[in-house]
Amino acid sequence: MRAFLILIVVLAIALVVGDRVAVVMAQNEIGRKVAADYNLAHQPRVEIGGFPFLTQAVDGNYRDIDIRVGDWSGQGLTVHNLDVTLTNVSAPLSDLLQKRTSNLVAAVATATAVVPYDAVQGFAPSGVESISYSPDGLRVAGTFSVEGIRVPATVIVTVAPTDNGIEVTPVSVQHAAGGPTISLAMLRRALTFTVPLQRLPLGARLTAIQPSADGLQVTATAHDVHFSNLE
Repeated sequence: MRAFLILIVVLAIALVVGDRVAVVMAQNEIGRKVAADYNLAHQPRVEIGGFPFLTQAVDGNYRDIDIRVGDWSGQGLTVHNLDVTLTNVSAPLSDLLQKRTSNLVAAVATATAVVPYDAVQGFAPSGVESISYSPDGLRVAGTFSVEGIRVPATVIVTVAPTDNGIEVTPVSVQHAAGGPTISLAMLRRALTFTVPLQRLPLGARLTAIQPSADGLQVTATAHDVHFSNLE
């Protein structure tokens, strides 16, 4: 009986070790594929959820896969803390272990990232001096030219995802004390602009934007993601 129990323990340890070796190999291959397709300086950290891994691998279906990219540059700007979560993923284990990820398909890919305010300011009209977060909303300060008149002001703006990227739109204005006033309609014509971040990796298009102290927290989603079509 003692020998039998020892055998069971040894087999259990072997299964756990084999499970962890297999999951590391699969994670590394997914990270290699993403790094190669997006010309990343560093291979992203990949984590396949669920335990044990091998039971998912035998079935070829995985509950979720997290890909932590970090900084990513594209469409003329750099974002920070890019994370992508793939859910309901199907991929044969043999393909992953033999470095073939083209058959990997995710039902949904959800990407999150932070767009720093200096990147946003890079697409703003001339005259914008700073963009910052406040409890009242996103504040754009500067001196704006409206019909040939230079007017210093602080403007509260909203941000929203559009087909062209992140649209920044003035919603209220705070004039400098003793200075000239300017109508909101005129300011909107002068200050509305778009940051051309239309999508994040894996074809995920912007669905939500939330200002924060660190920058614009953006969320993007994609459906029916095929690794064979990555670009």
